[in-house]
Order: sequence, then structure tokens, then C-alpha cells
Amino acid sequence: LAQSILRGTVTDFPGFDERADAETLRKAMKGLEYGSSLEDDVVGDTSGYYQRMLVVLLQANRDPDAGIDEAQVEQDAQALFQAGELKWGTDEEKFITIFGTRSVSHLRKVFDKYMTISGFQIEETIDRETSGNLEQLLLAVVKSIRSIPAYLAETLYYAMKGAGTDDHTLIRVMVSRSEIDLFNIRKEFRKNFATSLYSMIKGDTSGDYKKALLLLCGEDD
Repeated sequence: LAQSILRGTVTDFPGFDERADAETLRKAMKGLEYGSSLEDDVVGDTSGYYQRMLVVLLQANRDPDAGIDEAQVEQDAQALFQAGELKWGTDEEKFITIFGTRSVSHLRKVFDKYMTISGFQIEETIDRETSGNLEQLLLAVVKSIRSIPAYLAETLYYAMKGAGTDDHTLIRVMVSRSEIDLFNIRKEFRKNFATSLYSMIKGDTSGDYKKALLLLCGEDD
């Protein structure tokens, strides 16, 4: 058992479906004692385009990954360029629609095409054209589309970097990804931050808490 914990799990859970996962989460929330759905709570606690983006993500209506339509890729990249860099102001609804409903493989192609068309990374445009919670949410979506392990490695790094530790984030990511892609997160952590996830946990935590996290983490890379 100890050896299996140390090894961790390399591949995603077979048959994982992000849309079904989001639907399960919504149904589970309805069954708890809170008396409201997750979507209702989000709507009640947020506003504006930030709220709109969260609701679109919760509705889990992202297109399934299939063959790439290069004409649609070009159209979406052009639409994002027109909605941001080429527009006085920003058409936030266009960003929300494309980011929240297109498939992962399609969006990766769109981001590449956007760079070719505009000369900017999509992250640069988001930084210039949006602000606050919406900016942070759109950037999180882009990072997770590009690579979930890299995004979560960054999340873990900043949960431990500097004074104090964001224990809630550290525990949430380590526990929730331990049987999914923690090995890949470890590899991205080492590649992007010139240290291992294991070493950073070891230096940032203590006691039984540290022991438990290190067991979840597995080996030092």
C-alpha cells in the first residue's frame, strides 16, 4: 500500500468527462443541506461579466473534442482580435462565449492562430483588455486549457511561495489530484520552478501534516 501511494497515478481516470463531472457537482450541491444549487449561489454572490463567465463554465456546455475545423479556428481567433485589440473598449461577451463553449483542442488551436494574427499571446490581450476577477478567471481558463498540470503546478507554487502557506489550496490540489495527474504536476513543477514539489512541501510544512502531504506527493524529483 505504501509503495502504491508513493508511486502515485500517472494517467487520467479512464473515461473522465469534464461536462459530466460539472453536472455531478451541481446535482450533489442540490442534495446537500444548503438548500440551493451551486449556480444559484454563484449568481447570488457575484455580478457582471465575472458572474456570466462562472455560470457558463458551470453549465458545462463545452463542445466535445472532435476533428479540428480550421475555418472555425480562424473565425474565432479573428473574433477575439476584433473584440479586444481592434475595438475601442472590449466585447467581453465574445471572450466568454468562445472561452466557455469551445472544445479544449479547438481553443489550443485558436490561441496559436491568435498569436499569428495579432502578434500577441492571448494572455497579453486579456491582461490589457480586462481587469479584476474577470481577468483572473479568463487567465485561469487559458492556463488550464493549455495544460492542467502546469496550471496546478503554478497554483501549488504560489500557495507555498513567500511568507505563510495557503493551506486550503495546498490541501485541495494535493488531495483532489493525487489519483489523477499528480505525477504530471510534479514534472511541471520541477520544469517551471527549478525545484521539486516534494522539496517545497518539505520546507514549507511540518509535523504529521508534512508527512501526509509528502506521502501524497510521492518521490522527490
